[in-house]
Amino acid sequence: MSEEERYFWDLTGYTVIKGLMTPAELAAANAAVDVLWDQIEPGGEDAATAGSQALRGSGRLTISDDAFLLQLQAPHCDPFRRMLAHPAVVGRLNLMCGKGFRFDHGPHFIGGEKGTVGLRMHGAGDPHRPYVAYHHHDGQMFCGGVTVSWNLADVNTGDGGFACVPGSHKSRYPMPKGVQTCDDDMGVVEQPTVAAGDVLLFMDGAQTHGTHPWTSDAQRRAVLFKYASRTSTRTGASTRLAPPEIYWGPETVEGMTAEQRAVMYGPCASSEKAFLSVSEDGKVSLD
Repeated sequence: MSEEERYFWDLTGYTVIKGLMTPAELAAANAAVDVLWDQIEPGGEDAATAGSQALRGSGRLTISDDAFLLQLQAPHCDPFRRMLAHPAVVGRLNLMCGKGFRFDHGPHFIGGEKGTVGLRMHGAGDPHRPYVAYHHHDGQMFCGGVTVSWNLADVNTGDGGFACVPGSHKSRYPMPKGVQTCDDDMGVVEQPTVAAGDVLLFMDGAQTHGTHPWTSDAQRRAVLFKYASRTSTRTGASTRLAPPEIYWGPETVEGMTAEQRAVMYGPCASSEKAFLSVSEDGKVSLD
């Protein structure tokens, strides 16, 4: 990363690598999506708009099964496997997440036809989640979670798709409802423009981000790879392996109270069943 790119990343919470994919790589990735198109199912009206009027639309097209694109029969898996550890991405993630970063989940294909629903703004470390948080110390930056979006189609001004609040990873105040729904975004929500073959990286969880409804006559096509620092876990297999009966074995946790089981979860993105609180009279209970 150049000094200018580091500054932009630290300031805004995202960065774009222009023209990273060659025409041949772009064509191969799109060809794989074309083959899969009849397997891509549109969702229903998305409840994740938080009642927004600005984000209304029809369900987006997605294949979100973990590792699905990496498991395709060759040669259709090849474009996505090249994305997984691309030199330009590795070099940046070593600085963003620290050496030893890991692929946490995905890759997710996100598609859209004209009228596809948006997604409410979320993130900005609210609530604080250390496994995706961002901080800067002693000249070094660290982000627990970074998403890398490989864009297979152009996204022009006003087309929709990925949107964010630049700088929100450093905000210390709650997000106003109007910003969350984009019904009154105060002019702080931006939709970056990218060309087919560009790659966008953003602080997933630390930065406020979401999706504007898709308005272009052309299809939206993006593939998202979600990375974490070596000691972080965001979702995927870790979540499935974390229950105490699996992580420790049923014989270890048999007969434990719910409160005792809560501290026996393996490492994973936070489980709602693993939060404890202590009352004023000293009683431990699930929060």
